[in-house]
Amino acid sequence: MGLLSVEEALGKLLFGAAPSGVETVSISECADRVLAEPLKALRTHPPFPASAMDGYAVHAADLSPGAKLAVIGTAPAGAPFEGGIRTGQAVRIFTGAPVPDGADTILIQENAKRLDERTIEVLETVSAGRHIRRAGLDFVEGDTLLDRGRVLDAAALSLAAAANHGSLRVFRRPLVAIIATGDELLPPGSELGPGQIVASNSYGTAAIARAAGAAVLDLGIVPDRHDEIAARVEQAQAAKADIVVTLGGASVGDHDLVNQVLTAQGMTLEFWRIAMRPGKPLMFGRLGRTSIMGLPGNPVSSLICAHIFLKPLVAKLAGRPADADIREAVLGSAMADNDQRQDYVRASVSSGPGGLVASPFSAQDSSMLRVLADANGLIIRPPGAPAAPAGTIVPVLMLR
Repeated sequence: MGLLSVEEALGKLLFGAAPSGVETVSISECADRVLAEPLKALRTHPPFPASAMDGYAVHAADLSPGAKLAVIGTAPAGAPFEGGIRTGQAVRIFTGAPVPDGADTILIQENAKRLDERTIEVLETVSAGRHIRRAGLDFVEGDTLLDRGRVLDAAALSLAAAANHGSLRVFRRPLVAIIATGDELLPPGSELGPGQIVASNSYGTAAIARAAGAAVLDLGIVPDRHDEIAARVEQAQAAKADIVVTLGGASVGDHDLVNQVLTAQGMTLEFWRIAMRPGKPLMFGRLGRTSIMGLPGNPVSSLICAHIFLKPLVAKLAGRPADADIREAVLGSAMADNDQRQDYVRASVSSGPGGLVASPFSAQDSSMLRVLADANGLIIRPPGAPAAPAGTIVPVLMLR
């Protein structure tokens, strides 16, 4: 099996990917979820003409400077004034309270002088309708307020709550199970022996998956043994994982057993080598209804591949837009010509006078996580790209 281009690999990986289920979730648990159906208003808001300010509900015709009005009652929010007002009368009213019958405007408290408990003096004239929110100003029962596929951010959640929805129909979060492989790996905080390293990839991979809309099942570190790897894959399938991500072990070395184990379990291999740098040894296949993604063991390769391949797959399954955030930028420094693999070069992207400026880091080794943490973008260098002087326009995949 030859090297696949990034575009060909993404096409195979995303083919047929779609949300796999819908569930009803309490609105208190819906932050960052995705609506599975249009959301309609269950009530009119506001349901009655309401005061937009603290002040006095009055007749606009009574409001000449120096006029005296009789205060006949109070209307706090949640406790409407019972009855109506006539010429020469006013009701003390607070923001959100229903406007009493007969009133056609609100005289704000700054424009009224309280003479005694029952009398105010008008300081300014106010036109009819001023500071009154009409019934249905925001929306009317039956209005479509949010479309299918809307990510429920703060404003959308508040709108759904105002429309009287206690629960929402949302797409199920895809479950991503993560398995780190390698005899040399120990969890963070361990005392390391000779030849041992800290397992770091799973934390970044989980963060990328969650940000794209997934729930994550971390199945920990597994040694380089067929039976141990097989047991973790079976555990992921028992949990009904939509995607199983393995970290390391998917190349062609004597101890790279993931492909062997998964093939023995019935995986159909779609591809395992991509014409890209970093990240050539990336495996993708299907095991029943479960997608299998084998990411490289090198930390930077693993995370960059997760951004390019795992993130859009999770987004598709979660009902979210899967398009990458690719922008044009000006090169801040020259770059050499590229070989036949698509290169993703860590860069610092900043705003300049003419737009974005992308400055590649000089060190690009695939083990250097610090450089990736400092980078907020990846300059995309197509296969065979010629040398590019500073000032060249290049595409940049934004990371943050």
